[in-house]
Amino acid sequence: MLTLRTSDQRGFADHGWLQSFHSFSFADYFDPAHMGFGPLRVINDDVVAAGRGFGMHGHRDMEIVTYVLQGKLSHKDSLGNGADILPGDVQRMSAGKGIMHSEFNQGLRDPVHLLQIWIEPTDKGGAPSYEQKNFSDADKRGRLRLVASPDGSEGSVTIHADASLRVGLFDGEERAELALNPARKAYVHVARGAIVANGQALKAGDALKLEGEALLTLQGGEQAEVLVFDLAA
Repeated sequence: MLTLRTSDQRGFADHGWLQSFHSFSFADYFDPAHMGFGPLRVINDDVVAAGRGFGMHGHRDMEIVTYVLQGKLSHKDSLGNGADILPGDVQRMSAGKGIMHSEFNQGLRDPVHLLQIWIEPTDKGGAPSYEQKNFSDADKRGRLRLVASPDGSEGSVTIHADASLRVGLFDGEERAELALNPARKAYVHVARGAIVANGQALKAGDALKLEGEALLTLQGGEQAEVLVFDLAA
């Protein structure tokens, strides 16, 4: 079964310095039909103005993945980590029993465009931790590169959840297939550009939910950047 969720069906919040689209219920946006998908709880498509950001705040019992599409996001946390997150980077923060962090666009002029993803962990109350790796465009070109997984396989970051994330770049004749377990769920999110997933045309901000499917086929990309989640049912 395929279920399309178009970009304009998402929630939206305009905070002036922050423009945020919500794929699932978040903050003041509540939709009981879109509370999450399997353990995938949040995909926020955020644009943060220059010189602004999220001050120090807390999380617990959530796997938080940050994926920057444009610009540089500066991170600090209560574990003592401090890093800049750039396009191609995948940052994983396991909140566990509790962590504080801040995220800022320290640039003077240009906004930062990012996706912040929350995934419910397999177990609660664990030790908080942090990991960040870069995946080059060449490594994602015309294929679905594993960037986050429960066991850190293929050099991916390790998330403490029954979920994995792949990212691919597709244009022109480039195509990819991914075998799916029909007993699990899959979720395709188009970060930018356009692509055809299992015959369904998708554009930036669109998503496709797959249930009971054995194969995902991506083709017909137009400067597309695509995230594909494999999720426990």
